[in-house]
Amino acid sequence: MKDLLPENLIRLAENCASPLFVVGGSVRDFILGFPIGDKTDYDISSPMREEELLAAAEKCGFLVRAVYRHTGTVKLEDGEGRGYEFTRFRSDKYIRGEHTPSETFFTEDITLDARRRDFCANAVYYDIKEGRFADPLGGMKDIGRGVLRTVREAEKVFSEDGLRLMRLARISAETGLAPDEECLAGAKQNSSLIGDIAPERVFAELRLLLLSDLKHGDREAPLRGLTILKETGVLAKVIPELALGDGMEQKRAYHDHDVLTHSFLCVRHAPPEIRFAALLHDVGKPFCMLRDGNFHAHDREGARIAEEILLRLKAPKKLIEETVFLTLNHMRDFDCNMREGKVRREILRLHEHLPALFALKQADFTACKGDTSPAPSVVKWQNIIAKMHKEGVPFTLRELAVNGRDLKAAGVPEKLTGKLLDELLLFCAEDGGRNEKSLLCRHVRVLLKSEMKNR
Repeated sequence: MKDLLPENLIRLAENCASPLFVVGGSVRDFILGFPIGDKTDYDISSPMREEELLAAAEKCGFLVRAVYRHTGTVKLEDGEGRGYEFTRFRSDKYIRGEHTPSETFFTEDITLDARRRDFCANAVYYDIKEGRFADPLGGMKDIGRGVLRTVREAEKVFSEDGLRLMRLARISAETGLAPDEECLAGAKQNSSLIGDIAPERVFAELRLLLLSDLKHGDREAPLRGLTILKETGVLAKVIPELALGDGMEQKRAYHDHDVLTHSFLCVRHAPPEIRFAALLHDVGKPFCMLRDGNFHAHDREGARIAEEILLRLKAPKKLIEETVFLTLNHMRDFDCNMREGKVRREILRLHEHLPALFALKQADFTACKGDTSPAPSVVKWQNIIAKMHKEGVPFTLRELAVNGRDLKAAGVPEKLTGKLLDELLLFCAEDGGRNEKSLLCRHVRVLLKSEMKNR
């Protein structure tokens, strides 16, 4: 492993009088055979005091980003921008469910330090200077067996820190390590403690879980993590609106799975940039079924519910807006019965978002019955788009043969300019040949006359 570590880290270890260990995910991933990339942030640990670490770091040219003496933590950055988090060997006490320790006791005992962690697979240490592993809790054997086992009684480990409930699902997703029976039982017993964790932290873990296939290239990773969230009951606490779809049957002619499983599979088939939309696209179905006895209007209700969920999780504004938009529009022409003229107008209305919408429609289609062929509605719309391009249909206002100055010259009041330009764009949607300046100027006079008549 030493050959894969950054030279800066090796030099730092050689300048410390006490042993300096790499611990946590990077060691676990190395043992699993996963590559340790250049962007890896390393967790390092030692019985040495922060002062000793800081002196060695300064000597080796590291930048000190933060020092937290009450927890013995130092955040460093080397000259290449790589991050390191040092923690002094310690033992922690928690108030039930809270992520931050209530008391910290420093120690020189590596086993005590290992037992403050979450899973034995994350409690394998690598002595950088000596070039050997230290494994006080048998984590290497667990990794070899493909198991996630808690460092102490599972009920106690999860009761100490509710965020570990999310970490269990995310780490299992990323690594393929499966929780043992005691670990699952302990998580189930403490699932309600996720409510004590700040929503921003829950969202961050959920996002990592939904993108877990990017970590090591395992396409099944997000599905594995979501399944654990369901099995432990954490999903029902974090997104109860979605969990209501568990066991809710759908028409067998179109779906092989219940609503929740279908949503999970949609994530499985969706590209990374729309994973939240894939997860939540049908979140309106349980609401509509319980209210009306059917799934009608689930796209509209789902958009509303998806927004409530993401606001609750303190998700970024841009992600919320995109997820709501895609959820609202994912059923557009799903049965391919929409007339071409209307499709053309919809294409212009949705133009900016069509790549994401097509990706969601494809994932949704494949998740229904496992059919990986192109989704019929996507094929239909793409064929119409090709025709529109061939005809020279303008897709944006910038492509129109007229602009605001032309409308002003035609006598259009400034307050009506935007509206009439939009109407001219739709006028051209059905025939690209209409995008000719004199024709559009004549048509704008018709539109203006109609507008004035209706006032």
